[in-house]
Amino acid sequence: MKIETQTRDDHQITVNVELTKEQLESARRKAARKIAQRVKISGFRPGKAPYEVVLRNAGEATINEEAIELLVDEIYPQVLDEAEIKPAAPGSLEEVTSVDPPKFKFLIPLSPTVDLGDYRSIRASYDWQPPTEDKVDEAIEELRRMYSTTENVDRAIQVGDFVLTDVKGLKAKPTTEEKPLIEKPGNPVFIRPEEKADEWPFSGFSQKLVGMVAGEIKNFSHKYPKDFKDENLQGLTVNFEVKVKTIRGMILPDLNDEFAKKVGNFENVAAFREAIHKNLDEQSKAEYDDDYFEKLIEKIKEQATIKYPPQVLAHESEHVLEDLKQRLTQQNMELDVYLKMRGSDYDKFVKEEVTPVAIRRLERSLIMDQVAVNEIIEVSEENLNSAFQQTWSEIQGDEKFQKAVKKNPSKKLMESIAMESASRAMIRQTLDRLKLIALGEAPEISDQPSEKKSPSKRKPKKKEEPKLDQPEDATQKPD
Repeated sequence: MKIETQTRDDHQITVNVELTKEQLESARRKAARKIAQRVKISGFRPGKAPYEVVLRNAGEATINEEAIELLVDEIYPQVLDEAEIKPAAPGSLEEVTSVDPPKFKFLIPLSPTVDLGDYRSIRASYDWQPPTEDKVDEAIEELRRMYSTTENVDRAIQVGDFVLTDVKGLKAKPTTEEKPLIEKPGNPVFIRPEEKADEWPFSGFSQKLVGMVAGEIKNFSHKYPKDFKDENLQGLTVNFEVKVKTIRGMILPDLNDEFAKKVGNFENVAAFREAIHKNLDEQSKAEYDDDYFEKLIEKIKEQATIKYPPQVLAHESEHVLEDLKQRLTQQNMELDVYLKMRGSDYDKFVKEEVTPVAIRRLERSLIMDQVAVNEIIEVSEENLNSAFQQTWSEIQGDEKFQKAVKKNPSKKLMESIAMESASRAMIRQTLDRLKLIALGEAPEISDQPSEKKSPSKRKPKKKEEPKLDQPEDATQKPD
């Protein structure tokens, strides 16, 4: 068997294989026996007809086609061995250029490779500070607003009020009898303490009403940006007329032990405040960590060399799409409806939004994996148990999980949870090591980095789009 390889720019490798006539003849004999097993030949029991008889009945072309199938199954693992190829996904049989002797052309996606460069020289300070008591006060006030009631008040509008208004907006310098661009009688408005991007009819609208009283009319103008989401208002200056109809003031509950028990069954205000403080700490630290590690990994990526074939990116894109579909399902929405709402189509959406997300996720994952390998990180039993408990707690409220456990609490399900927990624990320990590296506090690596296990030597498929969402089996036949 003669093998020639050529590496492509897209991290795939073309392999040309030329077999001997003896290999072809042996495969023909095996093919004839298989054909004799499934084709009824007069005068012979299944599988017992001589080669020449099968040849006359089935024809040379049929035997050659079957022989080629057998040869692909037989030689593909040998090709991977001899050429020392580590595939990332099933290869494809591109063409058979001749039969006597057979010449095959395979296209094989290579496993991703990552060279992190001098990642241990990267530095980034870690400056997270816990939220101040002011933030705790703000969170408590927000909870009081959530449990508040309202009543009509005879005073000027204040921040926190609910106001009923009639709103009319005309284009600046309108033509005679021109209809309003905006007209909404009975429009409810919450007077916000700060501007909000999605506020109607524009950000900061509610703050312009502060100080008005019921029955008062106020006129003001607003110029919309050229990229405003409503095309009918883009770049226009609109003159508004707003009439205040009613003002409802917010009545906050007293901050006492009774309120603390109502909000979260806390014993008293002190316990309630302590819980709020802890929650804010955890949330603040999580947000800081997300930003910190994203920037840190981006620094590593800038000096790293990452290579992967298009099949691996396609696989990650499928995961991104599947995640989106699941979120949309929870909102009772289909993907095609979502795309119509965004004014996009499937191909454009995949190219402009799904693929960039998939690239970021894939390259981040590859960097993390390589750091774990280089740093010889092994999950401790303590971290694994902690991750398992966290995973278990999170899925307890999942309705599908509850049904699955009640119906069939299988070993496979528990193994799946254990694998997810192990993955979380590995990510956590890898991030902890990256932080130590960035702070210049990481221990020296005394041993050589261990090598990851090589991917299984998968059978090739005939040229088609690989179904990467299916389990890849090294024993499967090519299509």
